[in-house]
Amino acid sequence: MKIKANDTVIVIAGKDKGKQGRVKQALPKADKVVVEGVNIVKKHQRPTQMNPQGGIIEVEAPIHVSNVQLVDPKTGEATRVGYQEKDGKRVRVAKKSGEVIAEAVSGEEDAE
Repeated sequence: MKIKANDTVIVIAGKDKGKQGRVKQALPKADKVVVEGVNIVKKHQRPTQMNPQGGIIEVEAPIHVSNVQLVDPKTGEATRVGYQEKDGKRVRVAKKSGEVIAEAVSGEEDAE
């Protein structure tokens, strides 16, 4: 999958088309991503010790990766992702501007 956690993406299809957000979680086996503030669904929550009230809560549901596109770091527009060899490493590159896409910090991915 070309989109990873902590990437900024824009939704290109569906009910949230045009919205931008940060990828909270990437689910490569299901080809889906969870994006902040996108695809909000209501979930019925049973009362637990952590949440004694229970009730209906709003959560971000996964969205298919084909419905989002990476935001170009230079122009701020949606762009496709390519790969290039830089200093012996394979890096992701924005197709529109040729700008290298900054890799997500590994420590933040494990925090969730």
